[in-house]
Amino acid sequence: MKLITLSTLEIAPWYALAAYWAVSALRLKRIKVSESLSGRLWHLGFLILVFMLLYSDRSEFGALNLRFAPESALLRDLGIFLTFVGAGVAIWARYSLGQYWSGRVTLKVDHELIRVGPYGYVRHPIYSGLLMAMAGTVLIIGEWRAVLAVFLAAAEFSRKAAKEEALLSTEFGEQYGEYRRQAGFLTPRFR
Repeated sequence: MKLITLSTLEIAPWYALAAYWAVSALRLKRIKVSESLSGRLWHLGFLILVFMLLYSDRSEFGALNLRFAPESALLRDLGIFLTFVGAGVAIWARYSLGQYWSGRVTLKVDHELIRVGPYGYVRHPIYSGLLMAMAGTVLIIGEWRAVLAVFLAAAEFSRKAAKEEALLSTEFGEQYGEYRRQAGFLTPRFR
């Protein structure tokens, strides 16, 4: 009897990410400023669409169900690796944020600008990690619907990150401006 199959190995990083998110969400600082409920619902709706494109077994996506590359053990293994690394980056970033994390665009009471861990290199490493994990899933699935999902996720994460940046710039002023010059948006800034 096999305990670990290829399909469970592919999805394991996503389960680990969800479990860590659920447990770590139990200890958060109080919110000082938050985005509207409509902004949050927009984000959640977009993510539901992204995960439907990634994981739906339905064939109603037409041409998006076509493969962009032939099935390959090499692409599958690379995809599994990227999914694990991306989920690991997202978990590390979430850990580094600690009590300052929120699923909504917020400022917390006594908010501090986090510049440790992956935040020393990238201003939005949770999104970077999630996009890397999704890119790995794209290689595993190998269909155009998954490629579309990653482009949609990148657009939505960029939109949400821009809202976060505006709020953080207002709160931290030049300190945030300096941080923006030192750390990249979704990828490290190479000097």
